[in-house]
Amino acid sequence: MDLPGKTNLPWPLRSALTTWLYSFTVVLGLCIALLRQYRSKHQRILSNVPISGVGGAAPLSDLNEARARFRHGSKKMLLEGYQQNKGKPFYVPTPMGERLMLPSNYIEELKNEPNEKADFPATFVEMFLGGYTTIGTDQTLHPRIIKDQLNQYLRKFPSRIISDVDDEVKASFTDLIPDCSNDWVEISIMDVLTRTVARASSRMFGGKHLSRHEPWTDTMIAFTNDSFLAAQRLKDFPAFVRPIAQYFVPELKKVFDHFALAERLVVPMYEERERTGKKEIDLLQWMMDNAEGRSKAKLSAINLHVAFAAIHTSAIAVTHIIYDLCAYPEYWKPIRQEIADALAEGPPSKKTLLKMKKLDSFMRESQRFNPLLLITFERFMHRDYTFSDGFTVPANTQIGVPAHAVGLDPTLYHEPEKFDGFRYYKIRDAQPEKAGQQAYTAANLTNMSWGYGKHACPGRWFADAELKVILCHLLMEYDIRFPDGKTRPVSLEFETQNLPDRTATVLIRKRGV
Repeated sequence: MDLPGKTNLPWPLRSALTTWLYSFTVVLGLCIALLRQYRSKHQRILSNVPISGVGGAAPLSDLNEARARFRHGSKKMLLEGYQQNKGKPFYVPTPMGERLMLPSNYIEELKNEPNEKADFPATFVEMFLGGYTTIGTDQTLHPRIIKDQLNQYLRKFPSRIISDVDDEVKASFTDLIPDCSNDWVEISIMDVLTRTVARASSRMFGGKHLSRHEPWTDTMIAFTNDSFLAAQRLKDFPAFVRPIAQYFVPELKKVFDHFALAERLVVPMYEERERTGKKEIDLLQWMMDNAEGRSKAKLSAINLHVAFAAIHTSAIAVTHIIYDLCAYPEYWKPIRQEIADALAEGPPSKKTLLKMKKLDSFMRESQRFNPLLLITFERFMHRDYTFSDGFTVPANTQIGVPAHAVGLDPTLYHEPEKFDGFRYYKIRDAQPEKAGQQAYTAANLTNMSWGYGKHACPGRWFADAELKVILCHLLMEYDIRFPDGKTRPVSLEFETQNLPDRTATVLIRKRGV
Protein backbone atom coordinates (compact mmCIF):
# COMPACT_ATOMS: atom_id res chain seq x y z
CA MET A 1 0.00 0.00 0.00
CA ASP A 2 1.25 3.50 -0.89
CA LEU A 3 1.85 5.93 1.91
CA PRO A 4 -0.46 8.96 2.11
CA GLY A 5 0.73 11.74 -0.20
CA LYS A 6 3.16 9.50 -2.06
CA THR A 7 2.77 9.57 -5.85
CA ASN A 8 1.77 6.43 -7.70
CA LEU A 9 3.79 7.42 -10.83
CA PRO A 10 6.33 5.00 -12.31
CA TRP A 11 9.91 5.53 -11.08
CA PRO A 12 11.39 6.93 -14.38
CA LEU A 13 8.62 9.48 -14.63
CA ARG A 14 8.95 10.42 -10.95
CA SER A 15 12.72 10.86 -11.37
CA ALA A 16 12.27 13.10 -14.43
CA LEU A 17 9.63 15.15 -12.64
CA THR A 18 11.89 15.55 -9.59
CA THR A 19 14.80 16.69 -11.77
CA TRP A 20 12.58 19.16 -13.62
CA LEU A 21 11.18 20.57 -10.37
CA TYR A 22 14.68 20.91 -8.94
CA SER A 23 15.95 22.71 -12.05
CA PHE A 24 12.90 24.95 -12.12
CA THR A 25 13.42 25.87 -8.45
CA VAL A 26 17.09 26.72 -9.03
CA VAL A 27 16.34 28.86 -12.09
CA LEU A 28 13.44 30.58 -10.33
CA GLY A 29 15.63 31.30 -7.31
CA LEU A 30 18.34 32.72 -9.58
CA CYS A 31 15.83 34.95 -11.38
CA ILE A 32 14.40 36.22 -8.08
CA ALA A 33 17.89 36.98 -6.74
CA LEU A 34 18.84 38.83 -9.91
CA LEU A 35 15.55 40.72 -9.91
CA ARG A 36 16.15 41.80 -6.32
CA GLN A 37 19.67 42.89 -7.22
CA TYR A 38 18.34 44.88 -10.19
CA ARG A 39 15.72 46.56 -8.03
CA SER A 40 18.29 47.36 -5.33
CA LYS A 41 20.29 49.31 -7.91
CA HIS A 42 17.32 51.28 -9.13
CA GLN A 43 17.95 54.99 -8.96
CA ARG A 44 15.97 57.54 -6.96
CA ILE A 45 14.80 60.52 -9.07
CA LEU A 46 14.93 63.97 -7.48
CA SER A 47 11.44 65.47 -7.71
CA ASN A 48 12.72 69.07 -7.89
CA VAL A 49 14.98 68.43 -10.91
CA PRO A 50 13.27 68.70 -14.33
CA ILE A 51 13.36 65.94 -16.93
CA SER A 52 14.10 67.14 -20.46
CA GLY A 53 11.48 66.18 -23.02
CA VAL A 54 8.59 65.61 -20.60
CA GLY A 55 6.30 67.83 -18.54
CA GLY A 56 6.71 68.40 -14.82
CA ALA A 57 4.05 65.87 -13.80
CA ALA A 58 4.13 63.71 -16.91
CA PRO A 59 2.54 60.25 -16.77
CA LEU A 60 4.73 57.16 -17.08
CA SER A 61 3.65 56.72 -20.69
CA ASP A 62 5.19 60.11 -21.58
CA LEU A 63 8.41 59.20 -19.80
CA ASN A 64 8.63 55.86 -21.60
CA GLU A 65 8.01 57.64 -24.92
CA ALA A 66 10.83 60.10 -24.13
CA ARG A 67 13.18 57.25 -23.24
CA ALA A 68 12.49 55.63 -26.61
CA ARG A 69 12.89 58.97 -28.40
CA PHE A 70 16.32 59.42 -26.85
CA ARG A 71 17.73 56.59 -28.99
CA HIS A 72 17.66 58.71 -32.15
CA GLY A 73 16.78 62.19 -30.86
CA SER A 74 19.21 62.67 -28.00
CA LYS A 75 20.94 65.74 -29.46
CA LYS A 76 17.77 67.84 -29.46
CA MET A 77 16.69 66.64 -26.01
CA LEU A 78 20.08 67.44 -24.47
CA LEU A 79 20.27 70.86 -26.13
CA GLU A 80 16.76 71.81 -24.99
CA GLY A 81 17.46 70.65 -21.44
CA TYR A 82 20.72 72.60 -21.31
CA GLN A 83 19.22 75.80 -22.71
CA GLN A 84 16.05 75.69 -20.62
CA ASN A 85 17.75 75.06 -17.30
CA LYS A 86 20.58 77.60 -17.67
CA GLY A 87 23.36 76.20 -15.51
CA LYS A 88 21.18 73.99 -13.31
CA PRO A 89 20.96 70.19 -13.14
CA PHE A 90 18.42 68.36 -15.29
CA TYR A 91 17.63 64.78 -16.19
CA VAL A 92 17.58 63.34 -19.67
CA PRO A 93 15.48 60.17 -20.08
CA THR A 94 17.31 57.21 -21.65
CA PRO A 95 16.43 53.54 -22.19
CA MET A 96 18.79 52.65 -19.33
CA GLY A 97 17.24 55.16 -16.92
CA GLU A 98 17.33 58.90 -16.34
CA ARG A 99 20.81 60.43 -16.47
CA LEU A 100 21.55 63.54 -14.45
CA MET A 101 23.25 66.35 -16.39
CA LEU A 102 25.36 68.61 -14.19
CA PRO A 103 26.61 72.21 -14.68
CA SER A 104 30.31 73.08 -14.81
CA ASN A 105 30.67 74.23 -11.20
CA TYR A 106 29.76 70.72 -10.03
CA ILE A 107 32.16 69.13 -12.54
CA GLU A 108 34.99 71.20 -11.09
CA GLU A 109 34.33 69.62 -7.70
CA LEU A 110 34.10 66.09 -9.12
CA LYS A 111 36.99 66.10 -11.59
CA ASN A 112 39.56 64.39 -9.37
CA GLU A 113 37.32 62.22 -7.22
CA PRO A 114 38.32 58.52 -6.99
CA ASN A 115 36.21 55.81 -8.59
CA GLU A 116 34.84 54.87 -5.17
CA LYS A 117 32.95 58.18 -5.20
CA ALA A 118 32.52 58.91 -8.92
CA ASP A 119 33.02 55.71 -10.92
CA PHE A 120 34.33 56.28 -14.44
CA PRO A 121 34.79 52.66 -15.69
CA ALA A 122 31.29 51.75 -14.49
CA THR A 123 29.77 53.97 -17.19
CA PHE A 124 31.40 51.84 -19.90
CA VAL A 125 30.32 48.69 -18.10
CA GLU A 126 26.78 50.08 -18.10
CA MET A 127 26.83 51.32 -21.72
CA PHE A 128 28.42 48.17 -23.19
CA LEU A 129 27.29 45.65 -20.54
CA GLY A 130 30.88 44.96 -19.63
CA GLY A 131 29.97 41.98 -17.50
CA TYR A 132 29.31 40.20 -20.81
CA THR A 133 31.42 42.05 -23.42
CA THR A 134 34.30 42.87 -20.97
CA ILE A 135 34.24 46.54 -22.09
CA GLY A 136 35.01 48.72 -19.09
CA THR A 137 36.61 45.90 -17.08
CA ASP A 138 40.28 45.90 -16.01
CA GLN A 139 40.52 49.63 -16.78
CA THR A 140 43.79 50.27 -14.97
CA LEU A 141 46.72 49.02 -17.01
CA HIS A 142 46.31 50.51 -20.48
CA PRO A 143 45.19 54.04 -19.45
CA ARG A 144 48.21 54.21 -17.14
CA ILE A 145 50.60 53.01 -19.86
CA ILE A 146 49.20 55.45 -22.41
CA LYS A 147 49.38 58.30 -19.90
CA ASP A 148 52.91 57.47 -18.79
CA GLN A 149 54.96 55.56 -21.38
CA LEU A 150 53.28 56.63 -24.63
CA ASN A 151 52.91 60.30 -23.73
CA GLN A 152 56.44 60.35 -22.32
CA TYR A 153 57.85 59.05 -25.61
CA LEU A 154 55.75 61.54 -27.55
CA ARG A 155 57.23 64.37 -25.47
CA LYS A 156 60.87 63.23 -25.43
CA PHE A 157 61.30 61.06 -28.54
CA PRO A 158 58.43 61.94 -30.89
CA SER A 159 60.30 61.35 -34.14
CA ARG A 160 60.22 57.53 -33.89
CA ILE A 161 56.47 57.29 -33.24
CA ILE A 162 55.38 60.02 -35.67
CA SER A 163 57.66 58.75 -38.46
CA ASP A 164 56.25 55.23 -38.05
CA VAL A 165 52.70 56.60 -38.23
CA ASP A 166 53.64 58.65 -41.30
CA ASP A 167 55.10 55.57 -43.03
CA GLU A 168 52.02 53.49 -42.25
CA VAL A 169 49.59 56.17 -43.46
CA LYS A 170 51.42 56.40 -46.80
CA ALA A 171 51.36 52.60 -47.19
CA SER A 172 47.67 52.49 -46.24
CA PHE A 173 46.63 55.08 -48.80
CA THR A 174 48.61 53.21 -51.48
CA ASP A 175 46.71 50.02 -50.60
CA LEU A 176 43.26 51.48 -49.94
CA ILE A 177 42.68 54.41 -52.30
CA PRO A 178 42.01 53.27 -55.88
CA ASP A 179 43.87 54.77 -58.83
CA CYS A 180 42.43 58.24 -59.31
CA SER A 181 45.26 59.86 -61.25
CA ASN A 182 43.13 60.39 -64.37
CA ASP A 183 39.67 61.26 -63.07
CA TRP A 184 37.42 61.54 -60.02
CA VAL A 185 36.68 58.23 -58.27
CA GLU A 186 33.83 57.68 -55.80
CA ILE A 187 34.82 56.04 -52.51
CA SER A 188 33.53 55.47 -48.97
CA ILE A 189 35.97 57.77 -47.21
CA MET A 190 35.03 56.47 -43.76
CA ASP A 191 35.96 52.91 -44.68
CA VAL A 192 39.33 54.09 -45.98
CA LEU A 193 39.98 56.22 -42.91
CA THR A 194 38.91 53.51 -40.45
CA ARG A 195 41.37 51.01 -41.90
CA THR A 196 44.08 53.69 -42.10
CA VAL A 197 43.64 54.59 -38.43
CA ALA A 198 43.60 50.89 -37.49
CA ARG A 199 46.89 50.32 -39.30
CA ALA A 200 48.56 53.48 -37.99
CA SER A 201 47.49 52.63 -34.42
CA SER A 202 48.65 49.02 -34.83
CA ARG A 203 52.07 50.30 -35.89
CA MET A 204 52.31 51.90 -32.45
CA PHE A 205 50.84 48.78 -30.79
CA GLY A 206 53.30 46.23 -32.16
CA GLY A 207 55.10 47.39 -35.30
CA LYS A 208 54.63 46.20 -38.87
CA HIS A 209 53.94 42.65 -37.74
CA LEU A 210 50.54 43.90 -36.55
CA SER A 211 49.92 46.85 -38.85
CA ARG A 212 50.40 44.80 -42.04
CA HIS A 213 48.47 41.76 -40.76
CA GLU A 214 45.04 42.02 -42.37
CA PRO A 215 43.17 39.59 -40.05
CA TRP A 216 44.41 41.65 -37.07
CA THR A 217 43.16 44.86 -38.70
CA ASP A 218 39.82 43.20 -39.43
CA THR A 219 39.37 41.99 -35.87
CA MET A 220 40.37 45.37 -34.37
CA ILE A 221 37.67 47.09 -36.41
CA ALA A 222 35.02 44.40 -35.94
CA PHE A 223 35.62 44.06 -32.18
CA THR A 224 34.10 47.47 -31.46
CA ASN A 225 31.12 46.91 -33.77
CA ASP A 226 30.38 43.45 -32.37
CA SER A 227 30.76 44.61 -28.75
CA PHE A 228 28.29 47.42 -29.41
CA LEU A 229 25.80 45.14 -31.18
CA ALA A 230 26.09 42.46 -28.50
CA ALA A 231 25.30 45.02 -25.81
CA GLN A 232 22.30 46.33 -27.74
CA ARG A 233 20.94 42.81 -28.25
CA LEU A 234 21.34 42.00 -24.56
CA LYS A 235 19.66 45.26 -23.55
CA ASP A 236 16.50 43.96 -25.23
CA PHE A 237 16.24 41.46 -22.36
CA PRO A 238 15.44 42.33 -18.71
CA ALA A 239 18.59 42.38 -16.56
CA PHE A 240 17.66 39.20 -14.67
CA VAL A 241 17.28 37.25 -17.94
CA ARG A 242 20.63 38.26 -19.47
CA PRO A 243 22.73 35.55 -17.76
CA ILE A 244 20.75 33.05 -19.84
CA ALA A 245 20.12 35.24 -22.91
CA GLN A 246 23.85 35.78 -23.45
CA TYR A 247 24.13 32.29 -24.93
CA PHE A 248 21.67 33.19 -27.68
CA VAL A 249 23.38 36.42 -28.87
CA PRO A 250 25.62 35.61 -31.88
CA GLU A 251 27.45 38.95 -31.70
CA LEU A 252 28.69 38.04 -28.22
CA LYS A 253 30.25 34.86 -29.59
CA LYS A 254 32.00 37.00 -32.21
CA VAL A 255 33.45 39.17 -29.43
CA PHE A 256 35.15 36.14 -27.90
CA ASP A 257 36.26 34.94 -31.33
CA HIS A 258 38.13 38.26 -31.59
CA PHE A 259 39.78 37.61 -28.23
CA ALA A 260 40.85 34.18 -29.45
CA LEU A 261 42.41 35.61 -32.62
CA ALA A 262 44.23 38.28 -30.62
CA GLU A 263 45.62 35.60 -28.33
CA ARG A 264 46.82 33.47 -31.28
CA LEU A 265 48.58 36.45 -32.83
CA VAL A 266 49.90 38.46 -29.89
CA VAL A 267 50.96 35.80 -27.37
CA PRO A 268 53.69 34.41 -29.71
CA MET A 269 55.04 37.96 -30.02
CA TYR A 270 55.33 38.18 -26.24
CA GLU A 271 56.98 34.75 -26.10
CA GLU A 272 59.48 35.70 -28.82
CA ARG A 273 60.47 38.84 -26.94
CA GLU A 274 60.91 36.86 -23.74
CA ARG A 275 63.09 34.33 -25.58
CA THR A 276 65.34 36.90 -27.27
CA GLY A 277 65.29 39.58 -24.60
CA LYS A 278 64.77 42.18 -27.32
CA LYS A 279 63.00 45.35 -26.19
CA GLU A 280 60.78 47.34 -28.55
CA ILE A 281 59.31 50.82 -28.29
CA ASP A 282 55.63 49.97 -28.59
CA LEU A 283 52.50 49.32 -26.57
CA LEU A 284 53.04 45.55 -26.41
CA GLN A 285 56.42 46.05 -24.75
CA TRP A 286 55.11 48.58 -22.24
CA MET A 287 52.23 46.29 -21.31
CA MET A 288 54.62 43.36 -20.96
CA ASP A 289 56.89 45.40 -18.69
CA ASN A 290 53.94 46.43 -16.49
CA ALA A 291 51.89 43.23 -16.59
CA GLU A 292 51.65 42.94 -12.78
CA GLY A 293 50.82 39.24 -12.89
CA ARG A 294 48.44 39.36 -15.85
CA SER A 295 48.77 36.43 -18.22
CA LYS A 296 49.88 36.90 -21.83
CA ALA A 297 46.37 35.95 -22.95
CA LYS A 298 44.95 38.68 -20.72
CA LEU A 299 47.40 41.20 -22.17
CA SER A 300 46.35 40.26 -25.69
CA ALA A 301 42.72 40.91 -24.74
CA ILE A 302 43.65 44.31 -23.29
CA ASN A 303 45.14 45.17 -26.69
CA LEU A 304 41.63 44.89 -28.12
CA HIS A 305 40.35 47.16 -25.35
CA VAL A 306 42.91 49.76 -26.45
CA ALA A 307 41.77 49.32 -30.05
CA PHE A 308 38.19 49.84 -28.88
CA ALA A 309 39.18 53.20 -27.37
CA ALA A 310 41.49 54.36 -30.14
CA ILE A 311 40.39 53.31 -33.59
CA HIS A 312 36.76 54.25 -34.05
CA THR A 313 37.07 57.49 -32.09
CA SER A 314 39.87 58.74 -34.36
CA ALA A 315 38.28 57.40 -37.54
CA ILE A 316 35.01 59.13 -36.69
CA ALA A 317 36.78 62.40 -35.88
CA VAL A 318 38.79 62.53 -39.11
CA THR A 319 35.73 61.56 -41.18
CA HIS A 320 33.81 64.49 -39.70
CA ILE A 321 36.76 66.76 -40.52
CA ILE A 322 36.79 65.67 -44.17
CA TYR A 323 33.02 66.12 -44.44
CA ASP A 324 33.37 69.63 -42.98
CA LEU A 325 36.22 70.52 -45.36
CA CYS A 326 34.05 69.45 -48.27
CA ALA A 327 31.14 71.48 -46.86
CA TYR A 328 33.38 74.57 -46.46
CA PRO A 329 35.83 74.37 -49.39
CA GLU A 330 37.09 77.93 -48.77
CA TYR A 331 39.35 76.50 -46.06
CA TRP A 332 41.30 74.15 -48.35
CA LYS A 333 43.66 76.76 -49.79
CA PRO A 334 44.85 78.45 -46.56
CA ILE A 335 45.20 75.14 -44.71
CA ARG A 336 47.10 73.58 -47.60
CA GLN A 337 49.44 76.57 -47.71
CA GLU A 338 50.11 76.26 -43.99
CA ILE A 339 50.84 72.53 -44.33
CA ALA A 340 53.15 73.16 -47.30
CA ASP A 341 55.06 75.83 -45.37
CA ALA A 342 55.47 73.53 -42.36
CA LEU A 343 56.53 70.48 -44.39
CA ALA A 344 59.10 72.58 -46.27
CA GLU A 345 61.23 72.13 -43.13
CA GLY A 346 60.94 68.34 -43.26
CA PRO A 347 58.47 65.40 -43.02
CA PRO A 348 55.76 65.30 -40.35
CA SER A 349 57.31 65.65 -36.90
CA LYS A 350 56.39 67.17 -33.57
CA LYS A 351 57.93 70.46 -34.69
CA THR A 352 56.19 70.63 -38.09
CA LEU A 353 52.80 69.51 -36.71
CA LEU A 354 52.92 72.28 -34.07
CA LYS A 355 53.17 74.83 -36.88
CA MET A 356 49.80 73.76 -38.30
CA LYS A 357 47.68 76.11 -36.18
CA LYS A 358 44.99 76.73 -38.79
CA LEU A 359 44.54 73.00 -39.30
CA ASP A 360 44.38 72.54 -35.53
CA SER A 361 41.70 75.25 -35.30
CA PHE A 362 39.60 73.67 -38.04
CA MET A 363 39.85 70.26 -36.34
CA ARG A 364 38.60 71.68 -33.06
CA GLU A 365 35.72 73.55 -34.71
CA SER A 366 34.69 70.31 -36.41
CA GLN A 367 34.89 68.61 -33.03
CA ARG A 368 32.72 71.33 -31.44
CA PHE A 369 29.92 70.65 -33.91
CA ASN A 370 30.49 66.89 -34.07
CA PRO A 371 31.66 65.41 -30.76
CA LEU A 372 31.72 61.64 -30.84
CA LEU A 373 29.79 61.50 -27.58
CA LEU A 374 26.95 63.91 -26.89
CA ILE A 375 27.44 63.26 -23.17
CA THR A 376 30.92 63.23 -21.62
CA PHE A 377 32.36 63.19 -18.10
CA GLU A 378 30.02 60.31 -17.34
CA ARG A 379 30.30 58.83 -13.86
CA PHE A 380 28.26 56.33 -11.87
CA MET A 381 27.60 57.47 -8.31
CA HIS A 382 27.43 54.41 -6.04
CA ARG A 383 26.62 56.45 -2.93
CA ASP A 384 24.91 59.77 -2.18
CA TYR A 385 27.24 62.65 -3.04
CA THR A 386 26.71 66.16 -1.65
CA PHE A 387 28.31 69.22 -3.27
CA SER A 388 29.52 72.32 -1.45
CA ASP A 389 26.24 74.16 -2.10
CA GLY A 390 24.21 71.35 -0.50
CA PHE A 391 22.90 69.72 -3.69
CA THR A 392 22.94 65.93 -3.31
CA VAL A 393 23.14 63.38 -6.12
CA PRO A 394 21.38 60.18 -4.99
CA ALA A 395 23.16 56.84 -5.04
CA ASN A 396 22.84 54.71 -8.21
CA THR A 397 22.67 57.82 -10.44
CA GLN A 398 24.62 58.16 -13.67
CA ILE A 399 25.80 61.73 -14.22
CA GLY A 400 27.35 63.53 -17.18
CA VAL A 401 27.81 66.75 -19.15
CA PRO A 402 25.99 67.45 -22.46
CA ALA A 403 29.19 68.15 -24.46
CA HIS A 404 27.48 69.15 -27.71
CA ALA A 405 25.16 71.58 -25.89
CA VAL A 406 28.13 73.13 -24.05
CA GLY A 407 29.77 73.74 -27.42
CA LEU A 408 26.72 75.71 -28.57
CA ASP A 409 26.50 77.90 -25.46
CA PRO A 410 26.40 81.61 -26.50
CA THR A 411 27.95 82.60 -23.17
CA LEU A 412 31.03 80.56 -24.11
CA TYR A 413 31.19 81.04 -27.89
CA HIS A 414 30.50 84.04 -30.10
CA GLU A 415 27.85 83.13 -32.70
CA PRO A 416 27.96 79.46 -31.68
CA GLU A 417 25.66 78.32 -34.51
CA LYS A 418 28.18 79.58 -37.09
CA PHE A 419 30.94 77.25 -38.29
CA ASP A 420 34.16 79.28 -38.09
CA GLY A 421 37.10 77.06 -38.99
CA PHE A 422 39.65 79.60 -37.80
CA ARG A 423 37.81 80.52 -34.60
CA TYR A 424 40.57 79.22 -32.30
CA TYR A 425 43.39 80.33 -34.57
CA LYS A 426 42.17 83.93 -34.25
CA ILE A 427 41.95 83.66 -30.46
CA ARG A 428 45.46 82.20 -30.27
CA ASP A 429 46.76 84.95 -32.55
CA ALA A 430 45.15 87.70 -30.44
CA GLN A 431 45.88 86.10 -27.05
CA PRO A 432 49.03 83.92 -27.27
CA GLU A 433 48.92 83.27 -23.53
CA LYS A 434 45.69 81.29 -24.09
CA ALA A 435 47.08 79.15 -26.90
CA GLY A 436 46.99 75.91 -24.91
CA GLN A 437 43.34 76.42 -23.99
CA GLN A 438 42.39 76.71 -27.68
CA ALA A 439 44.27 73.65 -28.97
CA TYR A 440 42.51 70.61 -30.41
CA THR A 441 43.76 68.53 -27.47
CA ALA A 442 42.51 70.98 -24.81
CA ALA A 443 40.27 69.38 -22.18
CA ASN A 444 38.55 72.13 -20.23
CA LEU A 445 35.08 73.29 -19.24
CA THR A 446 34.48 74.92 -22.64
CA ASN A 447 35.59 71.83 -24.57
CA MET A 448 34.31 68.64 -22.97
CA SER A 449 34.82 66.36 -25.98
CA TRP A 450 37.89 64.75 -24.40
CA GLY A 451 36.36 64.60 -20.94
CA TYR A 452 37.87 66.53 -18.04
CA GLY A 453 39.98 66.01 -14.97
CA LYS A 454 41.92 62.87 -14.05
CA HIS A 455 40.05 60.71 -16.58
CA ALA A 456 40.34 63.04 -19.58
CA CYS A 457 41.37 60.97 -22.62
CA PRO A 458 45.06 60.10 -22.06
CA GLY A 459 45.59 59.18 -25.73
CA ARG A 460 44.51 62.51 -27.20
CA TRP A 461 48.05 63.68 -28.01
CA PHE A 462 48.76 60.53 -30.04
CA ALA A 463 45.36 60.89 -31.73
CA ASP A 464 46.14 64.53 -32.52
CA ALA A 465 49.44 63.61 -34.21
CA GLU A 466 47.89 60.64 -36.03
CA LEU A 467 45.00 62.69 -37.43
CA LYS A 468 47.26 65.53 -38.55
CA VAL A 469 49.55 63.12 -40.37
CA ILE A 470 46.53 61.59 -42.13
CA LEU A 471 45.17 65.00 -43.06
CA CYS A 472 48.55 66.19 -44.33
CA HIS A 473 48.64 63.36 -46.86
CA LEU A 474 44.99 63.65 -47.85
CA LEU A 475 45.00 67.42 -48.32
CA MET A 476 48.35 67.66 -50.07
CA GLU A 477 47.98 64.65 -52.38
CA TYR A 478 44.26 64.61 -53.24
CA ASP A 479 41.30 66.77 -54.12
CA ILE A 480 38.09 65.68 -52.40
CA ARG A 481 34.51 66.84 -52.87
CA PHE A 482 30.94 65.63 -52.52
CA PRO A 483 29.29 64.00 -55.56
CA ASP A 484 27.18 66.36 -57.68
CA GLY A 485 23.95 67.30 -55.94
CA LYS A 486 25.13 66.00 -52.55
CA THR A 487 25.79 68.05 -49.42
CA ARG A 488 27.30 67.25 -46.04
CA PRO A 489 25.83 63.96 -44.77
CA VAL A 490 23.61 64.27 -41.71
CA SER A 491 25.19 62.67 -38.65
CA LEU A 492 23.52 59.60 -37.18
CA GLU A 493 22.44 59.74 -33.55
CA PHE A 494 22.24 56.62 -31.44
CA GLU A 495 21.74 57.32 -27.75
CA THR A 496 24.85 59.30 -26.72
CA GLN A 497 26.81 58.61 -29.91
CA ASN A 498 27.06 61.09 -32.79
CA LEU A 499 28.32 59.22 -35.85
CA PRO A 500 29.16 60.23 -39.41
CA ASP A 501 27.11 58.53 -42.10
CA ARG A 502 29.21 55.51 -43.08
CA THR A 503 27.21 54.98 -46.27
CA ALA A 504 28.06 58.45 -47.62
CA THR A 505 30.62 58.75 -50.39
CA VAL A 506 32.98 61.41 -51.69
CA LEU A 507 34.77 61.96 -54.98
CA ILE A 508 38.57 61.85 -54.86
CA ARG A 509 41.35 62.38 -57.40
CA LYS A 510 45.09 62.87 -57.36
CA ARG A 511 46.12 66.52 -57.31
CA GLY A 512 47.64 67.99 -60.42
CA VAL A 513 45.15 66.35 -62.82
